[in-house]
Amino acid sequence: MPEIEKGEIDHALEKWAEHIASSHAREETLGLVGLVSHGDVLAQRLTRILREKGFRKIQCGAIDVTLYRDDIDLRQARLALRSSDLPFSTDGMPLILVDDVVQSGRTARAALDAIFEYGRPERVELHCLVEREGRQLPIHPDYAAFRLTGEGAGDTVRVLLTEEDGKDIIEY
Repeated sequence: MPEIEKGEIDHALEKWAEHIASSHAREETLGLVGLVSHGDVLAQRLTRILREKGFRKIQCGAIDVTLYRDDIDLRQARLALRSSDLPFSTDGMPLILVDDVVQSGRTARAALDAIFEYGRPERVELHCLVEREGRQLPIHPDYAAFRLTGEGAGDTVRVLLTEEDGKDIIEY
């Protein structure tokens, strides 16, 4: 099984933060909202890097989109539910949704439903660590650190992050 290791992930996060910095003014209020689980960890890491780059009005939060998904049994979803933490209003601010893997587009669609329960952002961007083939909805990330396509993409992508899994690695 091929892997992307910690050094490559760290480098990708720096490039990702540079992309955000080139697209947004440092004095602008900006919200990063990570999708539980792993997207929230990535949003926290990106927030730290962006603060080091001079972003002072950056907000960071996390949402669990389990109950907004259209492709799972709600009884099972309640068992898997994790806590959302969005301690700021999203009204009128540019928002970046951060996910670990975008494939079908269903999680991103669920995230949009969840976000609009918290307020009405000025605009929403979708960013991810890994984009793969297999879209079921016309939802595509505005930014992807890694794109896995073709035969090399494998059947599954597993993202492990130190904060939750003890190490940084992407297996595919």
